[in-house]
Amino acid sequence: MGYVSAASVPHTGPHADPDSAAPDTAVPDTAAPDSAAPGAAPAGSRRSLAVALFLGAVGAAVVLLASGQVWAEGRAPVGGGALPLQAEGGDVTGLPTALAVVGLAALVAVFAVRGAGRLLVAALLALSGAGAAVAAALGAADRSALDEEAARTTGDTAATVQALTHTGWPYVTAAGGALILLAGLLALRYGKCWPAMSGRYERDAGPRARGAAAVDPDRPEDLWKALDRGEDPTQDR
Repeated sequence: MGYVSAASVPHTGPHADPDSAAPDTAVPDTAAPDSAAPGAAPAGSRRSLAVALFLGAVGAAVVLLASGQVWAEGRAPVGGGALPLQAEGGDVTGLPTALAVVGLAALVAVFAVRGAGRLLVAALLALSGAGAAVAAALGAADRSALDEEAARTTGDTAATVQALTHTGWPYVTAAGGALILLAGLLALRYGKCWPAMSGRYERDAGPRARGAAAVDPDRPEDLWKALDRGEDPTQDR
């Protein structure tokens, strides 16, 4: 007599038990919200970096340009008439120009340092902008530069300028300093996420990595391969 095997056969009819279906195949959840998270921070850091570079460069350029313009005008009495006098921003105060140069240097140095050093340089950038703005604002009402010019021109140490007027260039200079300040504040807030200058081609004082291929200086293809690996082919061996 034959025997019938009791092996279970999956039921595919209309009343099939869902529990008897084949094991579920793992399907990756492409709609997970966390999948876009890793790219969010780099994108934000790149935007803040671009904005800081733009603000710092434009602010420094504005300060340097506006400081060379006429800030004040007046007249010095000479005999029976009056001599027109002018004072440029550099004659009133040289501080905004000097601080703009410091700000530019700090803006570049932000990418050369990391950690606490980057915070210090970012603070220097912000302080440079603040100092330039304050110095320009104070120079907007200054008359000492024209008084000195009047005394030098007339030969009378007691001479003072008359009909004194001020232009809008000191306030333009102050606005440029404010842009540098904003760049420094962005560096303080987001600088830790910004990239630093690559040390790929820096000389490594440590031993050569195990298994590194020797470079023949007489073979150009070896030199290019060494550069692709991030090595310095000119390093003493």
